[in-house]
Amino acid sequence: MKITFYGHACLGIQVNDVHVLVDPFITGNPKAAHIDINSLKADYILLTHAHQDHILDVEAIAKRTDAVIVSNYEIASHYGNKGFQYHPMNHGGSWDFEFGTLKYVTAHHTSSFPDGSYGGQPGGFVIEGEHKNIYIAGDTALTMDMKLIPMRTKLDLAILPIGSNFTMDVEDAIIASDFVQCDKVLGYHFDTFGYIEINHEEAKRKFFDKNKDLMLLEIGESIEL
Repeated sequence: MKITFYGHACLGIQVNDVHVLVDPFITGNPKAAHIDINSLKADYILLTHAHQDHILDVEAIAKRTDAVIVSNYEIASHYGNKGFQYHPMNHGGSWDFEFGTLKYVTAHHTSSFPDGSYGGQPGGFVIEGEHKNIYIAGDTALTMDMKLIPMRTKLDLAILPIGSNFTMDVEDAIIASDFVQCDKVLGYHFDTFGYIEINHEEAKRKFFDKNKDLMLLEIGESIEL
């Protein structure tokens, strides 16, 4: 499993020959100006919620790639009504895709489209694929529901927001890693704009002091699980 960070909360996940894109917000992010959305591969697009900084490039990428858009019922149906391929889910539900088993899990946040229309309830994803299991938390506060995840799935990586203001901060993300019983963490949703700028070295040190590993990738950088 190869995971690429495209800035903010956008990820590319490759499982064998299947390409999954998560929360594509690239063209609106000056820090990701070197990423060409026309070169990105996507068989599936996973959306945690409807905020613009998570869906901005969905239509452009889905139109070119014919990707299946996977999200909660309201978001998936929104794109289905526009003629895109879609797969609706809701909290607690799982589905076996060609890249692995996907479960839609709880996130505590808000969710509305840029025009203010309802975007359903936000969520996160647990992916069990290619003998590696990952948790993509989405935009969320720290929540006790995270403790349910390791009751079903032993994680190899937790992808957690760490920018504070709109989501968890570093300290809450450390607690979240305890809740999901995963000490290997990829941080995201940080530095994109002023509200969520962080001190990288301090964040890594706080995780290190708890015997945990926090990875902060450069935009376009990848890791292999």
